Amino acid sequence: MGSVNSRGHKAEAQVVMMGLDSAGKTMILYKLKGNPLVETSPTVGFNVEPLESPGRVSLILWDVGGQPQLRATWKDYLEGIDILVYVLDSTDEARLPEAVAELQEVLEDPNMAGVPFLVLANKQEAPDALPLLEIRNRLGLERFQDRCWELRACSALTGQGLQEALQSLRHLLRSC
Repeated sequence: MGSVNSRGHKAEAQVVMMGLDSAGKTMILYKLKGNPLVETSPTVGFNVEPLESPGRVSLILWDVGGQPQLRATWKDYLEGIDILVYVLDSTDEARLPEAVAELQEVLEDPNMAGVPFLVLANKQEAPDALPLLEIRNRLGLERFQDRCWELRACSALTGQGLQEALQSLRHLLRSC
């Protein structure tokens, strides 16, 4: 994959988006692209889309399927990435420990050394969504003092928080 060019030329940043199945990764991808809500089905393999972003860096977003049988291939998408976006379903409290374990495994991969990450707590529009502070505590994000990371609330359904997520991506790419 590519890397960000710091010489002032327009460059591409490789962004890999992972998370358990049904977290909303594909819906986030297409909402960021400006597409109206679309019916999505489980991603088998990956979707990849360019995402023009104001500034000097365009983003190439890789949306990787999150079904259990596909997670074994996640390591294949980590080489040469510039940033990781990890999407979790804020309403799926039962699978939160599984999501935490998968994130931990991804972050321990040798290719992830020094790679910043953004956690998107999706489905925040739902009345039963866990609050952001509780998600932060359950993910144990304070363990990652040696890494650049951010946690953002969002809703792929309404689009709420997605512009802030893009700002976080830009900030993490510039600062880390």
